[in-house]
Amino acid sequence: MVANTRRLLEIFAEKQVSATFFVLGWVAEKFPFLVREIDAAGHEIGSHSYWHRLIYNMSPEEFREDLRRSKQVIENIIGKKIDCFRAPTFSIVERSKWALEILVEEGFTVDSSIFPVRHHDRYGMPDICPEIHQIQTPSGAIWEVPLSVGRFFGLNLPASGGGYFRLYPLALTQLLFRGVHAAGRSVIFYLHPWEIDPDQPRIQNISRSTRFRHYVNIGATYQKLERLLRSQVFGTITQSVEQSAQAKLQLSQPESLIDLNDE
Repeated sequence: MVANTRRLLEIFAEKQVSATFFVLGWVAEKFPFLVREIDAAGHEIGSHSYWHRLIYNMSPEEFREDLRRSKQVIENIIGKKIDCFRAPTFSIVERSKWALEILVEEGFTVDSSIFPVRHHDRYGMPDICPEIHQIQTPSGAIWEVPLSVGRFFGLNLPASGGGYFRLYPLALTQLLFRGVHAAGRSVIFYLHPWEIDPDQPRIQNISRSTRFRHYVNIGATYQKLERLLRSQVFGTITQSVEQSAQAKLQLSQPESLIDLNDE
C-alpha cells in the first residue's frame, strides 16, 4: 500500500495534479509517515472512517465513535483540521441518511458518499441531485459531492472511476466525462492505491463477482490513469465545492437544499 500510494504521489507531482485522499483511521495510525507525505505534497486529506465498516450496518452511536476516532487520529498526524468525509463503499443510502447530521455535528462540512445509481447491491440513491449541492440536516447544512454519473438510455451510468474505470474502455470514460462537463458539473473521480498494483496477492475463496470486481483489468489501470491525467484537469473535493458555490452565486441562484427535517 505504501509503495502504491507513493507511486500515485509521484505521477500526481509529475502531472501537477491536486487530489483529495480519503484515509482510513487505522491506516493512518499504522502509517503516519505516509499521511504526512500526502499532506506535505499539497494534497487534501479527508476521513474514510476508521474501520471501513458500512454505515448502514452500524448504529448512529457506533458511527459517531468511529468517525471521531478517525478524525482525531488524522488531525493529530497532520496538525490541521479535516473537513471532508467519504463513507466506505458509498454507504450513505436512504436508510443511513442520518449519518449526514452526525457529520455536521462532528465538524465536517463536505461529504462525498452518495452515488446516484440504482442497480448496485451495496450502494446507490438514484433520485439524489447529481450536482454538488447542500443538504440541510436538523443540525445544519453540509455540502454533498455526489459521485459522477452520465446519462445512458435514460439511466445513470457510473462515470466516477474505481472498478468502472478499470472495466470501461478509456474512450467510454472520456465520453462520459464530456457528458458530465456538458451538464455543467465537475467530474468526481476516485481510485484506490491497490488498483495500480497488478502484482498484488490474489485472494482465494471469494465469489466470482467479488473476484471480477477486484481484479478486472487491473494490469492496465496505471497506463490508463497516465493517459487520463494528460487529457483532464483535476483538483480537490474542496476546490470543486468552492467552484460550485461561486458559480451559484454568480448566477444569483439560491443554494439547492434538501431538508431532512421533514422526513
